[in-house]
Amino acid sequence: MNIFIGIDTSAYTTSIAIADENSRIVADERMMLEVEPGLRGLRQSDAHFAHIRNLPVLMDKVAALLRDNRILAIGVSDRPRRISDSYMPVFTAGLNVARCLANICPCPLYLFSHQEGHIEAAVYDIPLEDSEFLAVHFSGGTSEILFVSRDQSRFSIDILLATTDLNAGQLVDRVGVAMGLPFPAGPALEKIAGDQDNDLTLPSALDERGFSFSGAETKILAMLEQGVAPETLAYLVFRMIANTLEKGIRKAVGQTGINRVVMSGGVMANEIIRNRLTTRLTGAGIELFWAPLHLSTDNAVGTAMLTRNTYYLENEVLF
Repeated sequence: MNIFIGIDTSAYTTSIAIADENSRIVADERMMLEVEPGLRGLRQSDAHFAHIRNLPVLMDKVAALLRDNRILAIGVSDRPRRISDSYMPVFTAGLNVARCLANICPCPLYLFSHQEGHIEAAVYDIPLEDSEFLAVHFSGGTSEILFVSRDQSRFSIDILLATTDLNAGQLVDRVGVAMGLPFPAGPALEKIAGDQDNDLTLPSALDERGFSFSGAETKILAMLEQGVAPETLAYLVFRMIANTLEKGIRKAVGQTGINRVVMSGGVMANEIIRNRLTTRLTGAGIELFWAPLHLSTDNAVGTAMLTRNTYYLENEVLF
């Protein structure tokens, strides 16, 4: 079997995935980086060191696949976005391992952005053949609505709307940690969220500059201090993110005339947000393409698929 390796070392997850020549994912291994209770994240230096520890563990898990099959190419996320000045130290951990593997094989090494990997993970197995589409990338490190065009085997990406302060995932994590929940707080906060049974609201903030979540953080933490039930506040946070995103998507669709939207990033794994947006936007003629839950969070599946597609494009093989 011919295989293609994808590696991604993001802010909080170490990931290795392997695709075969038939676009099947034959391995998808990940390790979350550990964050001490009460903390709201990791310094880049600590995250980088954690990746260095995790990568050999993940390599052990896929060792048999690497040994028993032919590696045609390796791909790695080397930066957050596909722009020249995009940089985060954590991505050098995966990049250095990928460079070593490619030299040992030897085989081609392809560099992709973390954002391209998220989008490819969302679209590779869904019926979306459009050359241009919109994409939402909402996570702990990014809150953007994007104009995406296919650029041969990868993507050209332009930002239409972005956060002006906090990212949506940061808001979720800060609120969750304030409630005593573990970091990252998204799954635990969703688990306690109860449907609203009162008149409390959390206004969404969107203007020409983009989204704003810092005001929501201030208000929600004040409400927590005032004794509002955590399950009510959890629901308010997710509903506010959905409302903000709904306004942003409607604005982007009106601006571009494109009504097909790919939903990616860890925040988009939240069922409250998924259900609210699907209900409110489907009737407006806007088609949402959701990444599978297990591919919404950080992974290397998209990078492995981009690697496969790029290899076959360069070698003039139809795929």
